Amino acid sequence: MTRRAISLAALLTGVAMPLFAQDLSWSEVERGRYLAIASNCVSCHTDLANDGPPWSGGREMETPFGVIITPNITPDEETGIGLWTRDDLWTAMHEGRRRDGAYMYPAFPYTHFTRMPRADVDAIYAYLRTLPPVRADHVPEDELPLPLQLRASIAGWNLLHFEPGVFVPDPAQSDEWNRGAYLVTGPGHCGACHTPRNILGGEQEDEFLRGGVLEGWHAPNIRGGENGGIAHWSHEDIVSFLGTGRNEHTAAMQRMGEVVSFSTQHLSDEDLSAIATYLRSLDDPPRQQYNPPAEAVMNAGAAIYFDNCAACHHADGSGEPYMFARLDGSNKVQADDPTTVIRIILEGAQAIPTDAHPGPLGMPAFDWKLSDDNIADLVSYLRNAWGNSGESVSASDVADIRERLAND
Repeated sequence: MTRRAISLAALLTGVAMPLFAQDLSWSEVERGRYLAIASNCVSCHTDLANDGPPWSGGREMETPFGVIITPNITPDEETGIGLWTRDDLWTAMHEGRRRDGAYMYPAFPYTHFTRMPRADVDAIYAYLRTLPPVRADHVPEDELPLPLQLRASIAGWNLLHFEPGVFVPDPAQSDEWNRGAYLVTGPGHCGACHTPRNILGGEQEDEFLRGGVLEGWHAPNIRGGENGGIAHWSHEDIVSFLGTGRNEHTAAMQRMGEVVSFSTQHLSDEDLSAIATYLRSLDDPPRQQYNPPAEAVMNAGAAIYFDNCAACHHADGSGEPYMFARLDGSNKVQADDPTTVIRIILEGAQAIPTDAHPGPLGMPAFDWKLSDDNIADLVSYLRNAWGNSGESVSASDVADIRERLAND
């Protein structure tokens, strides 16, 4: 992450001076600031790769159908949302429509933001008006094929995949559970990454939070109840991971690192606890058990592991708490889609610095050292050692990801 990106996290901890103080309630602005953090708006609406000005858009977001360019949401009247009213923002967040009435692409997660009540959306509007206006003249066009270039085509998509409506608390559940459910399904829009999508790009509701693919990464299963992907995480483990970027099992990296850096580490302890309570209520059916790979594959993978990995992750895959990830029981290692573990071995990864853990942690890349066959044997071993169970990986699986990374 760039120095500019890290500084953006610090920007969120304070409130900018209001530009229109005569119209705004300071408490509403502060509430809006907090909700904008919970929604992680700044991360998507900032061109982090090119050190773009915060909130001014220009970030390229990969989707299954092409690249979406995020818009400027500063109060600039020509290139931002300076002419938008409260009603305009409500329509965007609740119905997925722009100020001019055109449909918005669902890369903007209005399918989740629709759950936010009017008072919360109005508070975000009040906060966005306090931001310094930024003129953004050079935002490139979206790269989408026909008919998706025609925003009217989204009307049909919405009929299939979008039901507007504000979050309704479940009276059978506790206040804490309902707060967590609201944060996860609404402003936090966790399902946008962690829920698989169908061929049309709609979230598969019956697979909620069971893992999804975004921008070449597989976001793992984060259901925390019985048999869930993080069932082995305690309540405190979830709070620690979201609040500090680390726990005894793993550290936040890549896109999840952004979420922690810009969003969840700034949430209150009460809200982090509520999220944990909700996630730990989501049970799953028992994981599918796979036949282990051939003995020769396991032996080869074990040898590669002990030569290259055991120094940090230990011989038994137990890792080093708050330092090097546990591989035994890991939801990333055992995910149905092995993309993330293959990609991390190929190109390495870095834990995002947070206020609680400002020192970065990194794993080196092994693409220069290990062949496709080596990595396939290693990953197959990881997915079936220490009680893990996952489908074996082939050299062609590794080659496809290596080629994709080379072409990015």
